[in-house]
Amino acid sequence: MIKTLPNILTFLRIIIIPFIVWALFVGSSMSHIIAAILFFIAGITDYFDGKLARAWKVESSFGKLFDPIADKLLVVTTILMLVSADLANIFASLIIICREIAISGLREFLAQINVSVPVSKLAKIKTGFQMLAIFLLIIGVEGAGGQVVNEFGSYCLWVAAFLTIVTGYAYLKAGIKHLESSV
Repeated sequence: MIKTLPNILTFLRIIIIPFIVWALFVGSSMSHIIAAILFFIAGITDYFDGKLARAWKVESSFGKLFDPIADKLLVVTTILMLVSADLANIFASLIIICREIAISGLREFLAQINVSVPVSKLAKIKTGFQMLAIFLLIIGVEGAGGQVVNEFGSYCLWVAAFLTIVTGYAYLKAGIKHLESSV
């Protein structure tokens, strides 16, 4: 069981996504609270799956493939739901979504030529701001968190968008030299 727990956590994150979508689609105060709880649980699994896999030395091909996919699905799907409900700024959201797609493509290409670009500390901070922003925007005005919570969530989303640009540029800069040498 210990060897598979990180993979179970990754899989759980993927399974939670449709329930978050459903809760946000319903749009009631209670459903937003449910969505916020589910998003928080998904965020915790994101933190622990990789940490446990490394600590227990049980990293797997499944985890290496599906952990980033689960992360992107969770963030992009939830942001799209928030934008559709007019709860998240579309421009900050587009910056985040476009970066996620571009960097995923770059990482996939680099993996094919056996180049690994490690996740930077700033990228982890960016992820923290993304997760906090999304949680606050879910629980904000619609989830009875209030206008202040919603405004702070919007502020955090813009910070995440800025960090997204900075870290995206850093990944692109690191990957460009490998792109030039493989063309």
